[in-house]
Amino acid sequence: MPGVTGVICGRGPRASDKGSVSTAFGLGALSCETPPHSEPPCAHSLNCLSIDVEEYFHCEAFARFVSTEEWARLPRRALAGLERIAALLAEHQSRATFFVLGGTVPYLRSFLRQVVQQGHEIACHGDGHVHLRRMTPDQLRSDVRRARQRIEDALGVSPRGYRAPTFSVTRATWWALDVLLDEGMDYDASVFPIRHDRYGVPEAPIEPFQARTLSGRFICEFPPLTVQLVRMRLPVGGGGYLRLLPGFVLRRCIAARQSQRRPVMVYVHPWELDPAQPRLPAPFWTQCRHRLNLHTTEAKLAALLRTFRFERADAVLQLWSQQHELPTFGPPAPARSWVFQPGCPARAQVSSAVTTSNSK
Repeated sequence: MPGVTGVICGRGPRASDKGSVSTAFGLGALSCETPPHSEPPCAHSLNCLSIDVEEYFHCEAFARFVSTEEWARLPRRALAGLERIAALLAEHQSRATFFVLGGTVPYLRSFLRQVVQQGHEIACHGDGHVHLRRMTPDQLRSDVRRARQRIEDALGVSPRGYRAPTFSVTRATWWALDVLLDEGMDYDASVFPIRHDRYGVPEAPIEPFQARTLSGRFICEFPPLTVQLVRMRLPVGGGGYLRLLPGFVLRRCIAARQSQRRPVMVYVHPWELDPAQPRLPAPFWTQCRHRLNLHTTEAKLAALLRTFRFERADAVLQLWSQQHELPTFGPPAPARSWVFQPGCPARAQVSSAVTTSNSK
């Protein structure tokens, strides 16, 4: 299959592995094969463009106002935005990683098959787009399995990368990384190294790193782009930040990182290319936050693709891990494990069995 294959991320670096960074971090077996009839890969690019394949009504901002039962009655609009993104990628000879929500696979099957044929990576975005703080480990396990099965059955590929809905791997949900390893994921892209009301681990590294799980294993983590401004770490790598900021800001940030030969993760959603999407019942400020500058997204994305070449996440991680020793981080302090009691809300307890090391 194209993409990451044969990765063993369940351990940290060993002294005997010095001189082989990719082996030391379990990335030695990464391969990024180009399927037949696809565009050639973007040689040596460390820029990754990722697309979260989901609908406008899946957004966490609407979770309190639109129930999952109502989703089936709402118009599905993701395909048009996805087709425009795919056309831009083809025009500018770049590749991307599509983090696919399992629930979208039945009606996006034909498009996603074309994505595979064009050499893009198919990764996992879960099945039901539930924030991890509302899930138990068993629920996450079932969610990942459902999504993976849908993707494998429809597309013939097995996703090896994962992004949690709303970047919701945080201090309180760090337990999710062990579930991802158990379910065969080779890398994760869910830790956003900023402060935010819905997500974020502000002390996490800003470049690819090995996340130490609560069980002491390791999984490769690829965070979105941020910039340091004095003592503040600012998000610039996509989503609402792409829409809020002038286009030249993100381009300059990527150019600065590229001039240092450092990796970049940018992300976008298909609904961000759809200013005509229906208005959902939600408070005024929620609507403003969601709809801000939707009309600018496509032009900004086109400018990015004209200026830079982008690659799949698995290819960028392979190249970077071959050249650099990935730092280790976690669990973030205070490390929390979740105790679940049937019929009762989950309650967090500070785990005394796990200590933080190498967290800077």
